Parts: sequence; structure tokens; C-alpha cells
Amino acid sequence: MSRVLMIGAGGVATVAAFKIAQNADVFTEFMIASRRKEKCDAIVKAIEAKGLLSNHSPLKIKTAQVDADDVEQLKALFNDFKPELVINLALPYQDLTIMDACLACGCNYLDTANYEPKDEAHFEYSWQWAYRDRFREAGLTAILGCGFDPGVTSIYTAYAAKHHFKEIQYLDIVDCNAGDHHKAFATNFNPEINIREITQKGLYWENGKWVETEPLEIHKDLNYPNIGPRDSYLLHHEEIESLVINYPTIKRARFWMTFGQQYLKHLDVIQNIGMSRIDEVVYEAPLADGSGVAKVKIVPLQFLKAVLPNPQDLGENYEGETSIGCRIRGIGNDGKEHTYYVYNNCKHQDAYKETGMQGVSYTTGVPAMIGAMMFCKGLWKKPGVFNVEEFDPDPFMEQLNKQGLPWHEIHDGDLEL
Repeated sequence: MSRVLMIGAGGVATVAAFKIAQNADVFTEFMIASRRKEKCDAIVKAIEAKGLLSNHSPLKIKTAQVDADDVEQLKALFNDFKPELVINLALPYQDLTIMDACLACGCNYLDTANYEPKDEAHFEYSWQWAYRDRFREAGLTAILGCGFDPGVTSIYTAYAAKHHFKEIQYLDIVDCNAGDHHKAFATNFNPEINIREITQKGLYWENGKWVETEPLEIHKDLNYPNIGPRDSYLLHHEEIESLVINYPTIKRARFWMTFGQQYLKHLDVIQNIGMSRIDEVVYEAPLADGSGVAKVKIVPLQFLKAVLPNPQDLGENYEGETSIGCRIRGIGNDGKEHTYYVYNNCKHQDAYKETGMQGVSYTTGVPAMIGAMMFCKGLWKKPGVFNVEEFDPDPFMEQLNKQGLPWHEIHDGDLEL
């Protein structure tokens, strides 16, 4: 029996819930909790509508309301439901409160994105790595970064190191979304998190040190399987931080993501008019009854999020596919230099037909479920705080092929990088 509690009710959480329901032989008791309980209930209804929760299903799903910023609320929920594992698919701002509640209640922990403070567009693993001793002493496991990137990309790297390379020397993680959602401007996951990530300075690892770039300063065309050439931009991305520590032979590690010109044009305007700001501004808001105005504080980026399309609503008309993978060069097991490209392509319409969500949510939600499966089966279970590449990649890679994210390999091809 495995009892799992998931916090979050967005697109990624919806996909993870669908995949948990499809694997009722592993997951037997499941709770979905969010600030708005009605969103959790809607996920359950969507799963029921697909026929995944028949009277014969061993899986039982409950829903609950919780404020993930409030440790005491989290503790009360955890003590009531008594989950073996908490899957954190809430906002990255809430990672530490959820980890604190897990420690207080004896729950194991898994997330898909590292912590970042609400008042600063900055993310790194140091805040969560600081919990290592406490989780180890409590005999609890914390699994960090179990989405696609970070997550699958780190597992791809671990798989390459285990099976193909004596030394990984050059690593480029490449992320292409060649989909079209037919909106003038929309983000594929939480707009606030997405825009904060893209507008900060780039960062990559080379020759034992971090190199900083201006936002979107470095870019080049890369060819993606079944897609073709796309302009790809160097970004800072968190999995690089742990991978260069766990694979110290890496001489250079970079992360690339594609953006279309229309997206970049809108992003430029958003920045130029101050709508990407994350500090508070005072705004005089008319009162609803027309009796006057009140001064309120708003964060421009949070206001922008409220008027942009909801990423959960993009799936129905989304065409095209994603392609995400690792391009690796190094010394192979035969002592000679080799290249290796391992990747997945995911079609938005296939993801929508299965879960009602688009491909970007799918590629994050499926790995979150697989990571939970690895824990519940006892395959990824040891006291402490770990990034996913610190576990055995093989059973995870096997499940990717079974759960809708099959991977492909190209040996000794042109990496273009």
C-alpha cells in the first residue's frame, strides 16, 4: 500500500494525477490538495470522465484545501492523511514550507523545481541542500527536481554516465517547443515563474567556474528531430548546478531553449513597460460599490499573470510537438571520444487526448509520477536530500517508455555544439 499526497492543481498536477490513476497497482491512496479545493475536485471529475476510477479500481482519491505557504496548515493536513510521500507541484516559493512540514510530520518529499524567493528572481539549490542533515537524521527521503528539465534531463545524463561514458566532458541540454497554441502571447507553465526565469541573466559552467551572460545574449540555430532548425537561447537552468557537482569531469555544461520571434517581441514589450517587475507598486483601485478608491499594492508580474491565458487552457488547440534532450561528448568506455544524443519528442495533441493538458504540462507531470513510483517501489529511497541523478536511472528510463515519454538515442552524430 502506498499513500501519496500531491499539493497543486495546475496543468502539471492534472497530468500527474491522471498518470497516478493509470498506475493503481502502485498507488492505492491518493490525496490532491490546493488552495482552491474546487480545482482538486475538477481533476478528480476529469479522471472519472475518462473511466479511470471505476468501482473496481483499487485507487481511492480524496481532495482537500490547504495554503502551502502556511506550515501549520500543512502539518495539520499531513497528520490527518498521514502520507508516505508528499509530491510538491505547487509554486517554487513554497518548497521550503512544504519541506518543513514534511520533517515535522515524518513524510518523504518530491518536487519538480527548486526553491526561489518570492521577492527575488533567483533560483538555486542551496536553500534545499541545507536540509540534507535534517532529512538524513529523520530517516526521510527528499527527491529534488523530478520533472523533465530538471528531472529527465538529469536522468539521461546519469544513464549516459552509467552505460556509455567513462568521462562526460561536454553537456548541452536542449529544449525545443515547436508547438503553436494560436495565441498572440501565452506561457506554457505558470506565467510568473516562466517570465522570471527567462528575463534573468544567463549562466553556464566552463572550466571549473560559472560564466554569466546578459539575458538571451547567446543564441544559435539547432536542429531538432522531426522539427528542424530552431533559434535556441542559452539560459540559466538549475539542473546544471547539481550535474557539474555529481559529474566533476564535465568541462562545460549549458542549457538551451527555443523561442519564436513573436514571443520575444511580446516579452521585450512586457519588460520595457515594467510589467515584468516583481516589486510592489501602489495602485488606486476603484471600489466595487462606486463609493471611491482605495490604495492597494500590486506586483506587476502577478497582475500580468491574471490577464494572460491560463496554461491549463491551451491544450485543445495546441498543435506541434516538443523535443527535449541531452547532447553529450566525452570519453566512452572504449577510451575513445564519442558523442551521444538522447531525447524525447512529445506531441501536444497526444498529451491533450490523454489528459486534457498540453505537452509541456505532460512532460513535467509524467516524470513526477514516475519519481513517486520509484519511491513507492523502494527503488529510490534513502535518507537525505538528493537530486534525481544520484539514484539509479535504469528503472526510471524503463518507465519513461511505458508511461508515454519514450526516448531515442543517436550515437556519434553531429551535436552542432
